[in-house]
Amino acid sequence: QVRLVESGGGSVQAGRSLRLSCDASGYTFSSTSQAWFRQTPGKEREWIACIDSNSNTGYADSVKGRFAISKDNAKNTLYLQMDSLKPVDAAMYYCAGSRYPASCSGYEIVYDYWGQGTQVTVSS
Repeated sequence: QVRLVESGGGSVQAGRSLRLSCDASGYTFSSTSQAWFRQTPGKEREWIACIDSNSNTGYADSVKGRFAISKDNAKNTLYLQMDSLKPVDAAMYYCAGSRYPASCSGYEIVYDYWGQGTQVTVSS
């Protein structure tokens, strides 16, 4: 059974940092691609960052230079380090994993597995 469980969300002031984690199980985490997305009420889900099996990474322009995606294959855990947070970063954050090896991608269709999300709130 595939499971992705996010943690690390919370409420912070603008300019501060948070690190999200996603514990994955039930699929071949190390040889597939993973990603973070976020969504706010009334808006479409937005891709944030991705990392492939070779640890190649990609970022949305909105977070480039502030967020960093990483993974620990030994722990089957995906991370998102978020620095210099802004109120516009407030959202529900989701991790996602692909079933098959794939290049780092911002397209939702690439990802077969999704977590339930963790809420991030940023106050000004």
